[in-house]
Amino acid sequence: MSIYNYLTLGSMVLMTILILIQTRGASLGAGLGGAGDVNITRRGTDKTIFQITIVCALVFSLSLILSAVIE
Repeated sequence: MSIYNYLTLGSMVLMTILILIQTRGASLGAGLGGAGDVNITRRGTDKTIFQITIVCALVFSLSLILSAVIE
């Protein structure tokens, strides 16, 4: 296994965990049109987790592309 495979697996696991721990400001009723107040601004740790998730997605995508090009 090459370093790109390990990088892909590691970023995939980390990204999955980060996505699962992100909170949604709204409940199920908001998805059905029942919410009057929707928070669209991320603050604090929510913003940091969101930004780390984006970085993990970029690392995941680039490692897949590099793995396909090199091998």
